[in-house]
Amino acid sequence: MATAKTALIIGASRGLGLGLVQRLQEDGWNVIATVRDPQKAGALASVPGVRIEQLEMNDTAQLDGLKQRLQGEVFDLLFVNAGVMGPLPQDLETVRNQDIGDLFMTNAVAPIRVARRLVGQVREGSGVLAFMSSILGSVTVPDGGEVCLYKASKAALNSMINSFVVEQQRPGLCVLAMHPGWVKTDMGGENAEIDVLTSTRGMLEQIKAQSGKGGLRFINYKGEPLTW
Repeated sequence: MATAKTALIIGASRGLGLGLVQRLQEDGWNVIATVRDPQKAGALASVPGVRIEQLEMNDTAQLDGLKQRLQGEVFDLLFVNAGVMGPLPQDLETVRNQDIGDLFMTNAVAPIRVARRLVGQVREGSGVLAFMSSILGSVTVPDGGEVCLYKASKAALNSMINSFVVEQQRPGLCVLAMHPGWVKTDMGGENAEIDVLTSTRGMLEQIKAQSGKGGLRFINYKGEPLTW
């Protein structure tokens, strides 16, 4: 029997992160999942066999601590899922500077800090590094003006991923910026088009299909290429 693969999901207490953990566990993977507060892991704590680690992604000391605790682990998948919608309404005249800073730190800068620390542990040849992006991060997409700051933070994430990939000089590394679809979550709302199961099942299929294919791609949960 093949050795079980190992995944590290950053930001897994609810929504898509939790869904990814559930799909991976069902598929026989070993899963390590991070949450800000392990005492409030909720449904994640009931997923069999999952190892829960604490991480506030914007805290570099906690990032360094996580890297230390995970020394020696090799990941077939590192998925940086954590992200926030930011202040609502996204009124450029009234939004506070700190809220803008927190949004861009969480959605664009911190994911790259995570990746920098752990990319060396992504399995050579077949491992996948994935980031939870959004179709709204495409600068050509006119939708979503009511969440213009969130849109801009995802466009910034895509740009930062691109810079990171160039910096790595590992042409064999598979890096995915993934759009999960418009999903019924706390962030996506009740009117969204698909449920967490559909989205996470699709994303896992794409991760497995892309394994071993080096380079950076911006795709959705169906594997369709998106415009940067």
